Amino acid sequence: MDWEWISSNTGEIGGLLGDHIYLAIVPIVAGLVVALVVGALGVRFPRLYPPIVALSSTFYTIPSLALFVIMPGLISTQILDPINVIIALTIYSASLLVRNVMDGLRATSPEVRQSALSMGYTPIRQLWEIDLPIAMPLVFAGLRVATVANISMVSVGALIGVGGLGELFTQGFQRRFYTPLLVGLVLSVLLALLADALLVLLQRWLTPWARLVR
Repeated sequence: MDWEWISSNTGEIGGLLGDHIYLAIVPIVAGLVVALVVGALGVRFPRLYPPIVALSSTFYTIPSLALFVIMPGLISTQILDPINVIIALTIYSASLLVRNVMDGLRATSPEVRQSALSMGYTPIRQLWEIDLPIAMPLVFAGLRVATVANISMVSVGALIGVGGLGELFTQGFQRRFYTPLLVGLVLSVLLALLADALLVLLQRWLTPWARLVR
C-alpha cells in the first residue's frame, strides 16, 4: 500500500466515492418507487402477479455490462453519460424489489382488508396505513440486498468510463499499481457495510412495533 499516493490523491478518491454513492443510491430510490407501484398493481390485480415475477426475473438475468453498453442506443444518450448506469441499475433494483414488495403487500390477511373496507378506508389509505407497514420487513430485506448489489455493480460501469470507485480498479490494472485497486476495494466494502447498517437503523425507526413484539 502506497500511503504517499493515497495522501496526494485524496481529492480524486473523494470525488470518485461521491460519484459511486450517487450512482448507487439514485437507482435504489427510483427502483423502490417503481417496485411499489408495480407491486401494488400486482396485488390489486392478482392475474398480473405471475407475468410481473417472470418479467422481473428475466430483466435481472441480463448481464450488467451488456445493459450498460446497449442503454445509449435505447435512450439515445452518449456512451459516457451517467444516466445510462442510473437507468440500468434502476431496472436491476426494481427487478430485485418487486417480488418482495408484492409478497409483503399480500401478507395482509383478507380479514384485515375486509375490516378496513368496512371502516371506509380507500384503497390508497389502506395501502399506506395497513399494507405497507405489514410489508416493511420483506421490503427492507429486498432493499438491503438491492443496495449492496448496486454498490457492487456500479464499479462495472468503469469499463464504459462511468464507474465511481471502479475507475480505481481500472487504474490499478492498467498501470499494474495495486494501491488504487486496494483503495477502491476497501472503500466499496465499507460503503456497502455502512449502507446496510443505515437501512437496518431506518427499518427499526419505521417499525417500532417490531421492537415491542420482541
